[in-house]
Amino acid sequence: MEGFIQVTTTTETKEDAERIARSLVEMRLAGCVQIVGPVTSVYRWKGKIETAGEWLCLIKSREESYGAIEQAIRSLHPYETPEIIAVPITAGSRDYLDWLNGELAAPCEE
Repeated sequence: MEGFIQVTTTTETKEDAERIARSLVEMRLAGCVQIVGPVTSVYRWKGKIETAGEWLCLIKSREESYGAIEQAIRSLHPYETPEIIAVPITAGSRDYLDWLNGELAAPCEE
């Protein structure tokens, strides 16, 4: 079976998070996007330490879809440099992964 990933991004507003989540699911790039928040982020931006309230998106997909997910997030995201990080899903319940696989666009044939 394909390699699965969880991609994370953060947004300033819940509405932005919901818009990105809905778009990714509609495009079948994500089977599920969980929105968590608000969370507090502390980071350095342009030489200054910042603190911001943000909404965290946890995006479940296939490894091969990462490029399209990144492109979609960049096109929808209002941040100059959005967080877009992917980590492999190394284990998961077979029932959930089968469901996830069925909700995603068909894998590209090479």
